[in-house]
Amino acid sequence: MKLLALIPARGGSKGIPGKNIKQLAGKPLLGWTIDSAKQASCVDQIVVSTDDEEIASVARELGAEVPFMRPSDLATDHAPAIDLVMHALEQLPDVDWVLLLQPTSPLRTAEDIESIVRLCIERGASSAVSVTEADKHPYWMYECDERGRLQRVISDQPVITRRQDLPLAYALNGALYLACREWFFEHRLFIGPNTLGYVMPKERSVDLDTPQDWNWVEYLIEQRNAK
Repeated sequence: MKLLALIPARGGSKGIPGKNIKQLAGKPLLGWTIDSAKQASCVDQIVVSTDDEEIASVARELGAEVPFMRPSDLATDHAPAIDLVMHALEQLPDVDWVLLLQPTSPLRTAEDIESIVRLCIERGASSAVSVTEADKHPYWMYECDERGRLQRVISDQPVITRRQDLPLAYALNGALYLACREWFFEHRLFIGPNTLGYVMPKERSVDLDTPQDWNWVEYLIEQRNAK
């Protein structure tokens, strides 16, 4: 089985300008993901998919491959991630499995990568994604109707008032998306009826989207290094 670690890193970020090569605790954001992939024994090839020559140069310096540039139509704000994965797999026909690693999850570890791959192999599954326990339980979520009245989002379940009585609920954390090549081409997605969930703790599940997220990750790294 040949496992590809695919890292999407387009230019033109708006929320945090230049975030993929912005320094985070002493190294480019992209470097945190490349390093975890390099340390994972199950990864055979690390490829960065980018449309930006500067990002490509930094990626190569950090030890990743950039065997092709991403087409401009796959590097917009609205381009689906699935399409860029399809494009990468079409360029790399010898890959058996693909693991999508978004740079915005810098606290994921090599152990997380190895664990999700092992989970798939041991369970005989074709796909798995990382999740973390949800901050807000869906049983306690509401929507407003046209008159402003609250309606439960999940209305076919009993009302539960104590947190300790709620069933566990998980949310995607964006850190790991793993799929077998044939399964991915057939379904064109990472999550299907038999997809496994790999549970990660909150402290490794931060998804960088805003400057506030960036500050929080820097704090978590400082705390981890101080131990």
